[in-house]
Amino acid sequence: MISSLLSLATRFLIAALPRWQASQPQSNQRIYFANHTSHLDTLAIWSSLPPELRKTTRPVAARDYWDKPGIRRHIAVQGLNVVFISRDRSTSDPLAPLYEALEKGDSLIIFPEGTRHFSPLPVEFKAGLYHLSQKFRNAELIPVYLDNTRRCLPKGSLIPVPLACTVTYGAALEINENEDKAAFLQRARKAVIALAPDVSVTD
Repeated sequence: MISSLLSLATRFLIAALPRWQASQPQSNQRIYFANHTSHLDTLAIWSSLPPELRKTTRPVAARDYWDKPGIRRHIAVQGLNVVFISRDRSTSDPLAPLYEALEKGDSLIIFPEGTRHFSPLPVEFKAGLYHLSQKFRNAELIPVYLDNTRRCLPKGSLIPVPLACTVTYGAALEINENEDKAAFLQRARKAVIALAPDVSVTD
């Protein structure tokens, strides 16, 4: 019930209009990776997916923010079935919960920048996406660009502004054998940027 209500509320407030470019919604195991500008980003991507895919697609969320008693945790656990990840550097392997979810066959929604940035284009990606791509070669890597969510709920705001947001899905990113981490992350970032409206990809 709460999942349906979250989806309806998100679509009512920000539309979360899906645009599939060079890929289509399918049940294949996937890792959706996107730019991150707002706390609405997770809901926008998740709500834009067909209902049958939402059941097996789990957003990744920071434990220190979302895993606290109250409505925030209830939404994360009961509504979105998130995978919590620790940003504590003392953790032995912060990606372990993601590995477990992928081993079970779930798809993931991740934000490789690691935190929100109030900018139309993503900053440099952190290494997590690279490690996931190396360990789970059969999971499709789908770039996603979120447009307008930063205006709907910018960092520091509590009340969303009702504006139409779009969720653009690109073609699956191919894995190149022997590609080093830096080159892969740069290519993945460019794949997201290429989906932004009126933006050309540069170095």
